Amino acid sequence: MRRSILALAAVVLLSGCGSSTGDRAASGAGIGAAAGTLVGAVTGLSILEGALIGAAAGGLTGGLTDQDTIDLGDPIWDDKSSTSSTTGNQVSRNLTSDVQAGLADLGYDPGPVDGKYGPKTKMAIESYQADNGLLTDGLVTPELAAHIGERVAQRS
Repeated sequence: MRRSILALAAVVLLSGCGSSTGDRAASGAGIGAAAGTLVGAVTGLSILEGALIGAAAGGLTGGLTDQDTIDLGDPIWDDKSSTSSTTGNQVSRNLTSDVQAGLADLGYDPGPVDGKYGPKTKMAIESYQADNGLLTDGLVTPELAAHIGERVAQRS
């Protein structure tokens, strides 16, 4: 019984991943299913019954709480590094800062040069890409940074 209570407490705590209701419900359901499987294995329930109960409990907990109640950060599947530099790791922040500084030197307004990928940075990148005949996706990439660096060097 004590193991069941601990597993349920883990589900409640871990269902706090994500800032949107959908993320929180999905992470809660996944974590709940895993915890429920363990509960099913050590109790009289079948593994499937434990997983179903855990998924329901975790999904509801995640969906009914908000980021102010429980906040364990973004879920692992929400890794934005594959689409933009919003992950906060230093390499991505440095690359974003370089792009922002270059865009500012070229007369675009990326907002503050702070390494944070926000709406102003995205709009400045899209304008730069359109003005230079590049794929207009608004993403920070090493190729974009190199392209901007070449343009800045040409101006010097």
